[in-house]
Amino acid sequence: MTTTLAGRERGRWAIVLFTAPFFVLFAAVVVAPLGYALWLSLFREQSSGLGFGGAQSVFSGLENYLSTLADPAFRDGFWVIAAYAALYIPLMLGGALALALLLDSGAAQLRRFFQLALFMPHVVPGVIAGLIWLYLYLPGISPIVAALADGGIHWDFLGDRVLSSVVNVAVWEWTGYNMVIYFAALQAIPREVLEAATMDGAGPVRVALRIKVPLIRGAVITTLLFTIIGSLQLFNEPVVMDSVSDGIVSTWTPNMYAYAEAFGKNDYGQAAAASIMLAALAAVLSYFVTRWGNKK
Repeated sequence: MTTTLAGRERGRWAIVLFTAPFFVLFAAVVVAPLGYALWLSLFREQSSGLGFGGAQSVFSGLENYLSTLADPAFRDGFWVIAAYAALYIPLMLGGALALALLLDSGAAQLRRFFQLALFMPHVVPGVIAGLIWLYLYLPGISPIVAALADGGIHWDFLGDRVLSSVVNVAVWEWTGYNMVIYFAALQAIPREVLEAATMDGAGPVRVALRIKVPLIRGAVITTLLFTIIGSLQLFNEPVVMDSVSDGIVSTWTPNMYAYAEAFGKNDYGQAAAASIMLAALAAVLSYFVTRWGNKK
């Protein structure tokens, strides 16, 4: 009995030892910044006297949250995110799933090469990817714009069509990454299940849609969850294009709004309030997507 209790005690300490680094790191890089942002969001800078005495932080309660919600620039950013997600999520996840099914099929050749080639764009940092595509979008220097113009097509990548241009950059960056996740999930499907379906007369398309896709539903739901959160955090690509695009302003997305408030207006309280509300929305969407995924 004593030996059993001692073994359990050692097991508990082993669990604490191996999980403690994660919780320490999580507290340092997630909990602490969120707590500090929440604290900042409850204060605002107020000039003292006639403005010659500097400024001091005063408690404002929910004033920053109310003024942020009342700002049309902040609200309009969510319409941009909604339109972006409506285009980006089906294209990216659908393309990643189609590529994974193709690579998993028996007809695929050079699997390793195409896995690496499709994954490589994800290795490129978002800012660098934005700069690469900015070169390909700029009239006068872009070979794509010149080729389209020679064919009689005048596509305004950085004007009215800038949303599709940002979507294109994100699809290029993330399709290969999610394809690798789907392909790994497909490889985990027991081959006996697929062989049984084939022996029952199911063709390749039917096996893919009726057998493989349902069996990797967990991976699809997980990538959908992370993609929704990533869409809410859209920042790098439009910031790179902001200086040359007529269709992007400094508050184009909620993340850009928070950045402009903090580093453009030095209003850290309102920037923190915008960030907290964005984080709360991401948490709510994550909850509902996870709950829907569990039901499925």
